[in-house]
Amino acid sequence: MASLSFTQIRGKNPVAEFSRTRPELGLTRPSRVGFRVFASESETKAEPDLSVTVNGLHMPNPFVIGSGPPGTNYTVMKRAFDEGWGAVIAKTVSLDAAKVKNVTPRYARLRADANGSTKGQIIGWENIELISDRPLETMLKEFKQLKQEYPDRILIASIMEEYNKAGWEELIDRVEQTGVDAFEINFSCPHGMPERKMGAAVGQDCALLEEVCGWINAKATIPVWAKMTPNVTDITQPARVALSSGCEGVAAINTIMSVMGINLTTLRPEPCVEGYSTPGGYSSKAVHPIALAKVMNIAKMMKSEFGDKDYSLSGIGGVESGGDAAEFILLGANTVQVCTGVMMHGYGVVKKLCSELQDFMKLHNFSSIEDFRGVSLEYFTTHTDLVRRQQEAIQQRKAVRKGLQSDKEWTGDGFVKETESMVSN
Repeated sequence: MASLSFTQIRGKNPVAEFSRTRPELGLTRPSRVGFRVFASESETKAEPDLSVTVNGLHMPNPFVIGSGPPGTNYTVMKRAFDEGWGAVIAKTVSLDAAKVKNVTPRYARLRADANGSTKGQIIGWENIELISDRPLETMLKEFKQLKQEYPDRILIASIMEEYNKAGWEELIDRVEQTGVDAFEINFSCPHGMPERKMGAAVGQDCALLEEVCGWINAKATIPVWAKMTPNVTDITQPARVALSSGCEGVAAINTIMSVMGINLTTLRPEPCVEGYSTPGGYSSKAVHPIALAKVMNIAKMMKSEFGDKDYSLSGIGGVESGGDAAEFILLGANTVQVCTGVMMHGYGVVKKLCSELQDFMKLHNFSSIEDFRGVSLEYFTTHTDLVRRQQEAIQQRKAVRKGLQSDKEWTGDGFVKETESMVSN
């Protein structure tokens, strides 16, 4: 059984104007698409093709740096591009970074080790970190610099603002002018400033979410992804609202609200800041099964109500191997985000992820991501249906038995046929 061991870690793009109306469920409608589509892939490849095109944005592979510390500044985002990540989502920005006050320590880790060794494998990671505390002007300058140096790579800005239409419109306008390729809207940060109706405070309130999505999608001229919080009863409800309100895609899941544990020596919660703590966001390997279930539910809803060709789904949660990523794609994800995995294993882990995903594809003779995206969705059903299927299977297995099993099974009708049934071939 796992035991707890805590470690504390001290230029707007020119586009044609077009009207946007909220679509009816299941109907195709005009949508924003990316403006930088680069199709320079060779016609034939010995290795499976990992490239994906999502909402018109072309990526060399489906692996995306998730919003958080790995996308906190120019230096690390440049490194991510150099290492070969398919896309980078920067750490969330808002208009007034002065409101963001982080504390130290802000992380706690759960290790799986029978003896509670600090060398045990990390399976859970909690953070109480807020969005970017760097000035917006600085982040915008770095976005612009990155797009100038990497014009053919995909840079996505994660944004979050207070419940204020003018604020959202200003933020969108200023960020778009840097040349970023898409937005990911942080409707899911589980801690920090809920009193300002930011983050999960919006994602957990469908009426509020619909209104804010309306403001965003009326202003944005590049693709918009809505990042979903798992801290709800039914994640398909906010996902449905986001898509029906004009978003081109959804990303799921953000971190799960958690209390990592209590130090049994000091009796204080972890991570401990001046003797106190607050619930934080849980990530890493331990959340992977939960994330798979949430993504599966969203994917089934998207397929049945919207069709999955015009909308995208980005899977997030505990990805540390190519197999982890394959599971999200098999459940319908177009891309797979990695954040905590990068913090633990470094930016170079993308090479391992790509290699392992290609090995999986070669094993099944898949030549592209689309060959297996969503393939496993059809195998999910209700418990009632499972009971029916098993009963039918049992009856079918009984039906193929060779002949009558005992004298009591003779009916007296059709002796010839019943006799024939007991003849060995």
